[in-house]
Amino acid sequence: MPLMLAVAVHSALGCRGEKEERMARVTYHIVEHDGGWAYRVGDVFSETFPSRDLAVKAAERAAGEQRVAGETTGITWEDRDGHWRDEIAEGGDRPDTDVDK
Repeated sequence: MPLMLAVAVHSALGCRGEKEERMARVTYHIVEHDGGWAYRVGDVFSETFPSRDLAVKAAERAAGEQRVAGETTGITWEDRDGHWRDEIAEGGDRPDTDVDK
């Protein structure tokens, strides 16, 4: 997943560095964009695809990758107020994802 989209997903999850009891949900929306089709998470768009079907397939792939556990690592992200935050992202703390076709 491109870095800017990863930051958008992190922001869309409302991450604040504190543990939450509920599973976060990230929805990939398929939209017309820049003369083609894209998927959108929060306010961030993917690259543009020539067909809606290709955008859906790309969104499904990205949503699937978002659910895969990874390594625990440090991340830096910008919050809605423009402040940069440093925190630890636990590799097993993955969101529930779906694609709004």
